[in-house]
Amino acid sequence: MTQPIQSRDRTPLEAVQAVRAEVSKVVIGQDGVVSGLIAALLVRGHVLLEGVPGVAKTLVVKTLGEALDLDVKRVQFTPDLMPSDVLGQLVLDPTGEFRFRKGPVFTNILIADEINRTPPKTQAALLESMEERQVSGDGVTRPLPTPFIVIATQNPIEYEGTYPLPEAQLDRFLFKLEVGYPSAEQELEVVRRHDDGFDPHDITGAGVVAAATAADLEAGRRQVVDLRVEDPVRKYVVDVARATREHPAVLLGVSPRGAAAHLHAAKAWAWLSGREFVTPDEVKTVAAPALRHRLQLRPELELDGVTPDSVLESVLSATPAPR
Repeated sequence: MTQPIQSRDRTPLEAVQAVRAEVSKVVIGQDGVVSGLIAALLVRGHVLLEGVPGVAKTLVVKTLGEALDLDVKRVQFTPDLMPSDVLGQLVLDPTGEFRFRKGPVFTNILIADEINRTPPKTQAALLESMEERQVSGDGVTRPLPTPFIVIATQNPIEYEGTYPLPEAQLDRFLFKLEVGYPSAEQELEVVRRHDDGFDPHDITGAGVVAAATAADLEAGRRQVVDLRVEDPVRKYVVDVARATREHPAVLLGVSPRGAAAHLHAAKAWAWLSGREFVTPDEVKTVAAPALRHRLQLRPELELDGVTPDSVLESVLSATPAPR
C-alpha cells in the first residue's frame, strides 16, 4: 500500500472525492461505477458488477482499494471452489494443535470474480459474511475487518456452466452496477495508455496514491447516517417499492430490506453531491442500480424484451414524487 496523502484541513467529503482523481489515473470511462462503489462503501453495502470481459471490472476495484488504502483480495469463483476456500478452515499445525487459518474473506474488499460460476453451497457460504460481517465455525464467531464489502462480478453473456444467484443473496447486494463499454474517445485513450507501456497489474506504478483512508470513510459514513430525510421522501421510497410488487410484469418485487437499501443509497448519493438532505432526485437517480436486481419478471414478458430497468422507469413515472 502507498502512504496516504496528508491534509490537516480536508473534510471527509473532500477526501473521498479525491479518490475519483486517483482512480482515473488507471481506469477510463467508468465514473458512474466508481461513484457507485464509493457510495456502497459509505453505507457498507455490497455490489454486483455485471459486464462483459475486458471492461475493467476487477481493475476498477483494485484501483479503488489502492486509492483508499484498503486491503483487497480476489477469489476466482469456479465450480470446484469450496466454502473453506473462501472462509478459512481448521488446520493442524506442527505442534499437533488445530488452529484456524483465515480465508480471503478476512479483508476490506473481497472481489468475488464470476460469482455465478460456483455452486450454491459456496455462494451461500458468503451469506453470513455479507449480512453479519462475521464468520462462524468450530463454535467460534470471528468478526471481519471494518470496512468489509463484497464486490462480485458476473458476465451477462455466458450462462453455460453457471449457477444463478438465488433471490435471497441478490437481495443482500446494495447495487447491481452495469459496467459498459467506454466511448470511442475513451477507448482510444485506453489503447494509447497501453501502447505507452501501461501495466494494469502495476497500479502503484501508474502513480496511484492513497487519497483517503478507512478513517475518512468512517467519518463520511457517520455524516451519511446523520443526513436529513423528511417523511415525504421516506414515503416516496416506500411507494416505489410497493409499486414494483403490483406491476403486472413483476413476479417478485422489492422487499422491505430493498426499500431500506434504496434509502441508504440515496443518502450516500446526496452526501457525495454535497447536499445536507435527501431529495426525490437522489431517490430516482439510484433507483435502477439499487433495485434492478431485486425484481423477478414474468418469463413471458422477459422474452418480449421487458427489462427490470424499463419496469422501474414506468414505476417512477407513475409514482408521484413529493415536492
